[in-house]
Amino acid sequence: MNNTNNAIIYDGLRSPFGRHGGILAKVRPDDLMAAVISKLIERNSGLTKNTAKSTGNNIEDVIIGNTNQAGEDSRNLARHAALLAGLPVTVGGLTVNRLCGSGMAAVIDASRAINCNEGQLYIAGGCESMSRAPWVMAKAESAFSRDQKIEDSMIGSRFPNTLITEQFGNPTMPQTADNIAVDLNINRERCDQFAYNSQRKYAAAKSAGFFTDEILPISTPGDKPRSERIVVDQDEHPRPSVQLEKLTSMSPLFADGVVTAGNASGINDGAAALLLGNISTQDSFGCTPKARIIASAIAGIEPRVMGLGPVPACQKALKRAGLSLADMDVIEINEAFAVQVLGCMQLMGLDDNDSRVNPNGGAIAIGHPLGASGARLILTAQRQLERIQGRYALASMCIGVGQGIAIIIERL
Repeated sequence: MNNTNNAIIYDGLRSPFGRHGGILAKVRPDDLMAAVISKLIERNSGLTKNTAKSTGNNIEDVIIGNTNQAGEDSRNLARHAALLAGLPVTVGGLTVNRLCGSGMAAVIDASRAINCNEGQLYIAGGCESMSRAPWVMAKAESAFSRDQKIEDSMIGSRFPNTLITEQFGNPTMPQTADNIAVDLNINRERCDQFAYNSQRKYAAAKSAGFFTDEILPISTPGDKPRSERIVVDQDEHPRPSVQLEKLTSMSPLFADGVVTAGNASGINDGAAALLLGNISTQDSFGCTPKARIIASAIAGIEPRVMGLGPVPACQKALKRAGLSLADMDVIEINEAFAVQVLGCMQLMGLDDNDSRVNPNGGAIAIGHPLGASGARLILTAQRQLERIQGRYALASMCIGVGQGIAIIIERL
């Protein structure tokens, strides 16, 4: 196994994940991200052995994944959030965009910097407010033109390039998932069962108190002007009481397809962040290492089946780590769609009911605020390793326009 990587996860935190237009819709994304960063720093502010400076002063950079960047994300959400969180102006801010994989990409970017000895402490994570994503208007292409296009910036390519469309098409995310169903002969029954299991596993984990320590309660404005603020301390998207019969009765989004609103991830709002450092951080600040990032990978795939991106990404990451799927105690595959996860599992030789896969439920239940999900997956995987006293976890995601991203961590 490659032991040269020394990027360590020391702590992590996330907001609750809200529904589209739901309880977090009144919170700006930079404010939401700032709240998570601020609390993460606050609860580690005492870890200042051998120095009089605060933890915040020792952070090299804040790296945040965010896919929108069209409105209140303010082009560089990381810098805005860092300043709003009260970090010194000397701390940098970098926003990265690898679409759905942005939050995971941010963590990987921070780990690379740590491995290159470019700083001792980093904040890395992601944020998305899909509820507040604005409509965007293209500028006129000629003087006095009245032909101005308006697009929803929440999801999709906004203003598609015809050259890309001609070569690779412009399928919607659900259409790419239905393509996988056809190519791999995955039926609707398997998809609905997987979605039902996701809801059940999440409900069981919540009942056991698993999510309590990873969720930061967020204060939001009330429903009416001058009403008292509301404190949100749990995910809003899960449907713990949903029955399998209800899922099987839902109409597919496209005729003859398998994707429904019940077996796909949600459109959500949320933020997540990790505190990363190097090996010497333990001695410098007296904090306890939780997991080591030992390998990561990016892979490209045909856009028409973008949901299968985790397969080559996981294969590359495992090879780099000198490990196999059999070595993994936890496997997190982001649930963009049930059929997409099933397709990945099928190609990776995993059984539909492999207990290591998304053991506490996934995005079908929790939700998928695009930029935040990757950091959430890593945080959940790390905490699950602690819970079961496992050693290795593999987390991966599919990415729009045909990519996959994966990361392997080792519990310390």
